[in-house]
Order: sequence, then structure tokens, then C-alpha cells
Amino acid sequence: MLKDQDRIFTNLYGMHDRSLKGAKARGHWDDTAKIIQQGRDAIIDQMKSSGLRGRGGAGFPTGLKWSFMPKESDGRPAYLVINADESEPGTCKDREIMRHDPHTLIEGALIASFAMGAHTSYIYIRGEYIREREALQAAIDEAYDAGLLGKNAAGSNWDFDLFLHHGAGAYICGEETALLESLEGKKGMPRMKPPFPAGSGLYGCPTTVNNVESIAVVPTVLRRGPEWFAGFGRPNNAGTKIFGISGHVNNPCVVEEEMSISFEELIEKHCGGIRGGWENLLAVIPGGSSVPCVRGENMREAVMDFDALREVGSSLGTAAVIVMDRSVDPIKAIWRLSKFYKHESCGQCTPCREGTGWMMRVMDRLVKGEAELEEIDMLFDVTKQVEGHTICALGDAAAWPIQGLIRNFREEIEDRVKAQKSGRLGAMAAE
Repeated sequence: MLKDQDRIFTNLYGMHDRSLKGAKARGHWDDTAKIIQQGRDAIIDQMKSSGLRGRGGAGFPTGLKWSFMPKESDGRPAYLVINADESEPGTCKDREIMRHDPHTLIEGALIASFAMGAHTSYIYIRGEYIREREALQAAIDEAYDAGLLGKNAAGSNWDFDLFLHHGAGAYICGEETALLESLEGKKGMPRMKPPFPAGSGLYGCPTTVNNVESIAVVPTVLRRGPEWFAGFGRPNNAGTKIFGISGHVNNPCVVEEEMSISFEELIEKHCGGIRGGWENLLAVIPGGSSVPCVRGENMREAVMDFDALREVGSSLGTAAVIVMDRSVDPIKAIWRLSKFYKHESCGQCTPCREGTGWMMRVMDRLVKGEAELEEIDMLFDVTKQVEGHTICALGDAAAWPIQGLIRNFREEIEDRVKAQKSGRLGAMAAE
């Protein structure tokens, strides 16, 4: 259980002053120049030893990602781009940082940009986040007025500019290369890799794309030391993490907790338990809508980190925990997600463009029980033809929820098909 003094985000619920004055009172912007004076290599080494893994879903080691940026400039500028496009259904953690604790992100952007030799950083914020954009822009303006951004930012001898760019509400722009395309004013469609952004990213220059939470924790990690951060969670799953728990719990919430906390402790301590008790738990999607669901009985003992959730056939993703009790029709729930991915596919890759619509239509028939039993295996086979055969991970994101459904709830799907065939389908499924 995380103690209050170990929380990085001290204003996650907006109870305190979110202005620069309030942020400074809570320890942010405290001698930032001293951190920067350690030099680029020292900062990157500390980020590596802290064990921080990207908080945007993939869990790639942050310090290692930074180290891919060129040490010496070849004349091209370098950029840090912060992915605030939080469009994964169920995910709402970065939103709280931006509207209530924006200075953690701004200070993190300065330090991270310095570590990668970037004088300019862009925050690409989700189109639907109107109030968050206003709060973040007000905080950026405050930081400029106080000399923390701009020429000789925070007295560090490093010139640094930070820009906020508003997206137009496309899920695909959360994928790093589609985000860069959109930022350049083009259609948000993913690029082929290689070249990777660290070699040729924004405007063909060395670029690193990081999630909001990954950047916002940086100043505190460097202030308190990488060993402090690495002291939380299991090996290779270090640090604190923001979890967003929604669905059928008594008290849905967004909370900062220690990595590797058990699912049961997370729900009991912060959410007041499962609605109707633990016997009523049907399934959990532990990391946002693109990861496979897990049956309730397999989830209770599960540990909330990258490696442990892989062992139960899912993933930590963005730690957006969606809890479903027995009132939920799991087939219909996953059909709704497949409809979302069909809608958000950019259409560039044939397996995704054709496959997402095909999968959604088969799911539609499974919900009604109108499919044949053989189609369950056929659907699983098609998800495997989509997964891993597209430029970006949207194909995987469309395939995995359906794979999770078939693996975990095959009996329920078969029962519905058989009931429909024998004319016994109840009113619930026929709705």
C-alpha cells in the first residue's frame, strides 16, 4: 500500500491549488536547474536504473528509449513529443494529471527534453479534452511568465519551448507515428518503421514520443533518486502507477498506487469492493479496452504489473481496469469494443480495414446467437490473421478483446448459438 509521502501526484483529485504557486508549495520546480546540471548522460543513466517503463501501454523502458536519441546533433533539431491523446476506452489517468497537476508534466518535459538534446517539445492533446487543454495552457503560460520555460529555462542555461497541440478526436493519433503525421498537419495515418522516430520522426528529425505519465514522474524520480522509485513493485516492474478503475465496483476511482499491488487489494482498498461482492465478479479488462479480458475467478489473485498480467493472458496496458459483474453480457460488451475499433481504423492496412468490419459483423451475429458454431473458430482464426499483420497495433487492439472473449467465454457463446437454434433464446440475448 502506497504511503501518502510517496505519492508523486500530490493533487490528483484537484483538492489543492493547481497553479505554479501551489505546485511549488508541494515541492515541484524545486531547484530544477540543479537536476539539469548533472548532464544528459547522468539523467539518462538514472532513468535507466529507476526501472521506469513507459506508462502509455507498451511498457518499454523509458531510459533506454531516451538513449536511442543521437548524442551529437548532425544539424537537425531534436524533439520530444508528449502523447496526451488518451483515447483508449476506459483510460482516464493522464486527464487528471493535465487538469490538476499540470506542472509535473511541464517540468518533466523540460528535464526530459534536455536529456535528449531537444530545445522544443510538443504536447499532443486529445481533441475531446477541452478543459484539460485550458488548464494545461494556463500552466504553460505561468511557467513562461516565471522564466521556467523559454530562454535559459529555469536558470539551467538551456533554451526550451513547449507547445500544446490540440488533436481532432481520432483514436489512431494515439499511435506515435500517426501522432507525428497529424502534428505535421497531415492525415493521422501510421508510418512504416523503420525508420524509427529516434532516427527520423517529426519533420524528419530525431524525435522521442512519450506518454504523459512517463514524463510527469521524471522530476520526482530524479529528486528522490532512482533507488527510491525502483523500491516499489517487483523487479522489472518498478515504481508507482496511476490506475483508473471503472465499471462495477462500489467506488470507481483514479488512484496512484504501487506497481505489483494485487487486484484484490486495489479493489478493496480504493473501490470499496466489487458491486454485489466477489461472487458477483464476471470478468475484468485490466488495461484498457485493447487488452484481453480475464475471468473474474482468475483475476482475484492477480498481480497488477506488466509481467504478472501476461501470465493470466492479458496485459497491464494503460492500467485502465474495467470491472464487469454478472449483469453484463460479455459477448455484447466485446461486440461494442469491436464496433469501436472498426470505426477508428484508419484504413491504410488491408487486414485491419477489412478485418475489423468483418469481425464486428460476426460478433453482431454471435450476440444474437444467429451464427453457426463453426464460426467461433473461424472468427478466432481471422483475429490471428489481423494480429501482427498491420503497420501499427490497432489491428492487434481489435483482435485481442475477441481472442480473450473466445478463450474465456466460449461456453457462453456456444450456449447462445444452441439456444437460438432450438428456439429457446431468452429475452435478454434477443434484445
